Amino acid sequence: MRTTKTTCLTLGVLCTVALAGCTTLPRSGPDDKRIRDEATLYFAADKKKPLTDYVLVDLTETVLGYFPMQSQGLSRGFGPTRRGAPELPLGNGDTIQITLFESSAGGLFIPAEAGSRPGNFITLPPQTIDTTGRISVPYAGTLTVSGRTPAQVQADIEDRLANRAIEPQAIINLIEKRSSQVSVLGDVNEAARISLSEGGERVLDVISRAGGISAPAEETSVTLQRGGTSATVPFNQLVTSPSDNIFVYPNDTIYVNRERRTYLAFGASGLNGSIDFDDLNLSWAEGVGKAGGLLDSRADPGQVFLYRMVDGETLTRMGFPVAGKTGLSFPVIFRANLRDPSTFFLAQQFPMRDKDIIYVSNSDSIEVVKFLDIINSATSGVSGPLVDAASVRTSSRLITR
Repeated sequence: MRTTKTTCLTLGVLCTVALAGCTTLPRSGPDDKRIRDEATLYFAADKKKPLTDYVLVDLTETVLGYFPMQSQGLSRGFGPTRRGAPELPLGNGDTIQITLFESSAGGLFIPAEAGSRPGNFITLPPQTIDTTGRISVPYAGTLTVSGRTPAQVQADIEDRLANRAIEPQAIINLIEKRSSQVSVLGDVNEAARISLSEGGERVLDVISRAGGISAPAEETSVTLQRGGTSATVPFNQLVTSPSDNIFVYPNDTIYVNRERRTYLAFGASGLNGSIDFDDLNLSWAEGVGKAGGLLDSRADPGQVFLYRMVDGETLTRMGFPVAGKTGLSFPVIFRANLRDPSTFFLAQQFPMRDKDIIYVSNSDSIEVVKFLDIINSATSGVSGPLVDAASVRTSSRLITR
């Protein structure tokens, strides 16, 4: 009994000394109390509520339907314009050349003595459509051609010359088309403005004409900007998903960017830190696996979380009240209960996105184990181990099962 009292007294003294000497223990910098006390101004967070509002969503089969494995591509972002190649009318800055034909010599352009010529035609000098969208044709006058197709302009010229030339016909040859160009910028070998052909050009076509990408495909993303709309997809998705390799339109901008797709892993996983995707599509289960899985000695398999910003449109479809804010993104925490065997199948189908955060929570029992380890360490030099930590861990696991 006396030994027990001595041990307890010694333990109390040790704890008091340890607490008193906290300020002299080794540190890599000032402690949080000193930083807080010496601040000129302190904007404190409200401890009664979280710093930001968020939505907590349990991973279920219903939730999977709102998050397809493949990210939203260009085909969805640009609506009906994906259906075919655009029509390319003439525009300001285009250079054209007009050839006029008459059915016989002796007309307006072909003199009578030119009967031995190989053809009854005359080719006019090249013209550049001016800033007002007009050109001039002898005896036909000034024509507005910008926004019209070559066939429409040809018919207009023929109508204007019908009373002066002999059965006139006009052919327009496009020399240079500057009004229908797209810009290809970023991590390509030859950034340029590229003129579109009448047959139509797709996203990969114009990237190829710009010399191709200069970075590894798995680290490259492609952004298409059209008017006020913008959409970004991984480069490999353009290759594997033909529906996303849509036709580009005049004045589109394509930006190719080298950007490593990564996610963060924290908590009771085998590996903490920033982890590369490596693959085009990565599931939540695969993300946990790449992070070393769950630590058997610490992790609570029922509390595996994934943090992500989700657009308001998706949350509205899920039934959350964000009406009027569909253009914004909101913090969402997804929770997977891996104690349930069926959740592994769901996690294998739930897609990871760039800059996601995986957090594996500690088991409740681990906090008790930590406390007992501290007590055991403090008393081991006085009367031997007070508690066998290994036995405590085993017992705590049995209790929590």
